[in-house]
Amino acid sequence: MKKFQQICRNLDDTKKLAQKFAPLLKDGCFINLYGEIGAGKTAFVKLVADALDVKEKVTSPSFVILNEYHTGSIPIYHFDLYRLENEGIKTIYDELREYSEGRCVTFVEWAEFNQNEAPFNHIKINVKYNDDDSRIYEFESAGKDEIIEKLSIL
Repeated sequence: MKKFQQICRNLDDTKKLAQKFAPLLKDGCFINLYGEIGAGKTAFVKLVADALDVKEKVTSPSFVILNEYHTGSIPIYHFDLYRLENEGIKTIYDELREYSEGRCVTFVEWAEFNQNEAPFNHIKINVKYNDDDSRIYEFESAGKDEIIEKLSIL
């Protein structure tokens, strides 16, 4: 298990982090996102999607559960589990697995609501507020060590 941490003091710093991270996803990746409301999970997904040349407007999937983007260099699936009850989450486990197969990038916001059910290699990103209103992005690999290793040397 590899870890990487970066403090982003503003949106420009977050954009630079997303631009470093995005090229490492060229072969596909499943990414669980954690953090309080407003911490910057969706903002980070938008910036990564932009760095992957997505042409559509990237929005939060809070009310629709899943947004798909197919105009970039790699398909992106963006889940938000916040509004699902325990039973609802159980019904989408198969979809989470399906949307992690092949060459695609899958983001899952509020991954803690799926009881960390990710039986495949993935990356965890925890976004935390810092005292000075900056954000701390903590990356942790769960079988995707090479991405974290490359991110930490860029």
